[in-house]
Amino acid sequence: MGALSPQDPSSFSRPEQAIVRHVSLSLNVDFENKVLSGTAVTSFDVLEDIEEVILDVSNLSIESVELADGTQLKYNIGDPIPNFGSKLTISLPKQAISGEKLEISIKYKTSPTASALQWLEANQTSGKKHPYLFSQCQPIHARSILPCQDSPAVKFTYDAEVTAPEEFTVLMSALRGESRSTKTSFRQPVPIPSYLLAIAVGVLESRSLGPRSLVWSEKEEIERSAWEFAETEKYLQAAERLCGPYVWTQYDLLVLPPSFPYGGMENPCLTFVTPTLLAGDRSQADVIVHEIMHSWTGNLVTNKNFEHFWLNEGFTVFLERKVGASLIADAAEAKRSRDFHSLLGLQELSETVNEQFGASNPLTRLVPDLHGVHPDDAFSRVPYEKGSLFLRYIEDLVGGPEVFDDFLRSYLNNFKQKSLDTDQFKAYLLNYFKDSDRLKNIDWDAWLYTSGMPPIIPQYDTSMTKAITALVSTISQANATISYEDVRSFTPHQMINLLQELIERPALPLDKLRTLGDEYRVKSSKNSEIEYRWLRLCIRSRDEARLGDAFDFVNRQGRMKYVRPIYRDLYAWEDVRDRAIDNFLKNEPYMMHVSAYTLRKDLHLTN
Repeated sequence: MGALSPQDPSSFSRPEQAIVRHVSLSLNVDFENKVLSGTAVTSFDVLEDIEEVILDVSNLSIESVELADGTQLKYNIGDPIPNFGSKLTISLPKQAISGEKLEISIKYKTSPTASALQWLEANQTSGKKHPYLFSQCQPIHARSILPCQDSPAVKFTYDAEVTAPEEFTVLMSALRGESRSTKTSFRQPVPIPSYLLAIAVGVLESRSLGPRSLVWSEKEEIERSAWEFAETEKYLQAAERLCGPYVWTQYDLLVLPPSFPYGGMENPCLTFVTPTLLAGDRSQADVIVHEIMHSWTGNLVTNKNFEHFWLNEGFTVFLERKVGASLIADAAEAKRSRDFHSLLGLQELSETVNEQFGASNPLTRLVPDLHGVHPDDAFSRVPYEKGSLFLRYIEDLVGGPEVFDDFLRSYLNNFKQKSLDTDQFKAYLLNYFKDSDRLKNIDWDAWLYTSGMPPIIPQYDTSMTKAITALVSTISQANATISYEDVRSFTPHQMINLLQELIERPALPLDKLRTLGDEYRVKSSKNSEIEYRWLRLCIRSRDEARLGDAFDFVNRQGRMKYVRPIYRDLYAWEDVRDRAIDNFLKNEPYMMHVSAYTLRKDLHLTN
């Protein structure tokens, strides 16, 4: 399969002919039938003389298509392409001329199996009394919620009115207006790509986190959530100091049920987060900082298509670590902390490249070719960590943060509310530094289009990892003595780094691993980053006594960062492979589409 359209290999739509500028949604939430139904009124600017409009759809039942004056329009839905949906072609009654405006109203309903929507039964929620709905449109699942130009090259404003049973709270990636009995209104005045459209409907409570932030969750999690994310305003202010004003007005957080497949999703005005962040020690605040940084890189300045995903995620990781370090008063300690988190990221990148994909896999390129490849198949740590590392390399080349921060602000200001590709980034960077010869030695082809690990690793400060490296060497010795004193002074992130180092070494003998689990108190940790790595070590050391814990862990939450590596490790253990597959198949009906889709590939259940 080739590209679906000239501008975006993953979208049928043709925004170069007529581009969406605004969408007005009127939706009804039907929990019994697990569908959204209603109308999308879409406003276009016509850019070429056209006789038809082409949109993306996936499993939508279309009832009618008409112009603003009520003229019924003929339409055709093409044969579906697996995982990409179908082309919706709408025929116009007469040619639309370049420069005209066009408004098309589509009455439709979604499918109960819409890939963007997760319909939870009451027993899958904390309260156990009411069902719950949430969405995940990134990368190309918005087409299962509404007919749209499902490409990040297209940005539009939207308003919505959503009808749901009276006891439910409706939230969207927009500013919340009135909520009267069963109807709630929303408006998003800043243009967004389709993947940032989001909806959640549940019986929810909220707590204030600051002048522009609420946290939302079921009541069972609300106090823990309010405590865990209490420093949100501090992070927002630090982000603004680096990147300029926050333009989205409101920054709320929604703590979702455990089946949410990501750590966080940067939906504008309403970041979605996994409950696995509720560690009780605020140690996973970096995820919140990451989602806040997306308010600039990703949401305001956006990749043109998902081949250039690193422009979203590499930039965001890079900024997340800069802002995290800026919250530390001592400059030397701030530099050590930033570099330590970069080294943790380098560890994750190494495992992704060398174990998950293999160093020659084209999906380890910073700019992969996605012709015929679903963006969900390309999703990995590569755009995040290889992208961030590339930016750090450039920052060091041009003279450090004091020079590069000015470039970042200029870049964000120039491309705000636009979408761009890697060539445009490169051209802007080289033009900005045109009076300097410091960038002349960048091997662009090696960085952007070559598989494997990056060609150059920056000179990171390793002082926070030295104790860990020494301890790993000690643990590896046959007669090593393991005691809590080894790790008493470790931060949660140093403990994570230690466990990750051990994962990348040959498996420990089982008796030594069990001693380590007891002495280092990792067996009882409530921090999911620690628990997940501990379970991986147990699987790699073939600890059958911990299999029940491993299955319980992957069954009780759906965060793919954790679930996929554990399932891959279980698959590699031949004696338990069939049990792992059986466990997955039993739980697959309760998973979000993207989780089930990727796990099927990890477990070799698809061709």
